[in-house]
Amino acid sequence: MTEAPFKFAANVRWLYPGTSLKDAFHAAWTEGFRGVEIPNPYSEPAEEVRRLLVESGLEAVLINTPLGSPGSSTANGAACVPEAVAEFRAGVERGLQYAVALGCPTLHVVGGRRPEAVSRERAFAQYVHNIGWAAEQARSAGVRLVLEMQNQRSVPGFLLDSQATTAAVVETVGEPVGLLFDVFHTQMAEGDVVGTFDAVRSLITHVQLGDAPLRSEPGTGELSWPFVLGHIQRSGYNGWLGCEFQPDGSANGLLTRLVEVAQ
Repeated sequence: MTEAPFKFAANVRWLYPGTSLKDAFHAAWTEGFRGVEIPNPYSEPAEEVRRLLVESGLEAVLINTPLGSPGSSTANGAACVPEAVAEFRAGVERGLQYAVALGCPTLHVVGGRRPEAVSRERAFAQYVHNIGWAAEQARSAGVRLVLEMQNQRSVPGFLLDSQATTAAVVETVGEPVGLLFDVFHTQMAEGDVVGTFDAVRSLITHVQLGDAPLRSEPGTGELSWPFVLGHIQRSGYNGWLGCEFQPDGSANGLLTRLVEVAQ
């Protein structure tokens, strides 16, 4: 295995779909990953997930808040849905419980789609209020929250539709809230990945990778990854880079391919 110059983290849902956490963790460690993103750790009790992490030698670097059932108004998150405040709060509390139990420093509070019957102004006001409440809970738990924009082509109606909007919420609420910079969503929504990265750099606490336009493995789409990854490195960002994309074939040999595509 080639030594990676970046801290790549395996997103277990994307790299090892349909695989148990135990098998996904084993595959990630064998590949050379030392950190994992676990979008949905809730399929197992927190104590069991923690045991599997310790057994594998991996560090959980990011988990997501729970999502609502498929087809529901909260299937993409409850944070901006006015009638789902109780569901949102319960999800944040559960997410924080898991983050603390797993020793995971970062909880991604998924923003959600704005319901068609709700104005953008009302949904946004509810969102900011909810994130403010979540920040208070996270502060007490010693966990960082991150917020992420998602592009409208992939997730129509998602409330956070630009990095500027996301950054404004992060700045309004303050610590311990940071910005999750997703390269794929940024390219699809705004382009100018490097310029957009620079505009919000001071707020970024986590980065996720994926090539455009198909959220594929870096080097299989339209982005220049030596340029993008080199710029991220030169910016002084030294945090995790989450591999949230469909690998080219399989995840076997992925770290070697990522090192090669960065050169």
